[in-house]
Amino acid sequence: MKNLVVLCLGICLSSVSFAADMANGKALSAQCSTCHGKNGLSKDPEAPNLAGLSSLYIEKALVDYKKGMRQDRRMSLIAQGLSKPQIKDLAAWYSAFELTVKVPEI
Repeated sequence: MKNLVVLCLGICLSSVSFAADMANGKALSAQCSTCHGKNGLSKDPEAPNLAGLSSLYIEKALVDYKKGMRQDRRMSLIAQGLSKPQIKDLAAWYSAFELTVKVPEI
């Protein structure tokens, strides 16, 4: 029983996720702004807005580009140079933006 408790505690501690560094994410976002626009609002029709997207979505997209599971002529190259903490930092930065929408009148 004691071994089981130690094992469970070890598993829980090994899966602890450290908080992302939004300040680092902001600094890293400078390289993203060329395509994704200042503050993640793109003017390039081939690059999506990043501001306000879910951090989980951004992380998954970047990891998929890095692993080759998702392809884009620019992002596949850029994601190769990002570490896991950098991906988390970028995701935290862009997901922190709060957007409002205006419903069109019909």
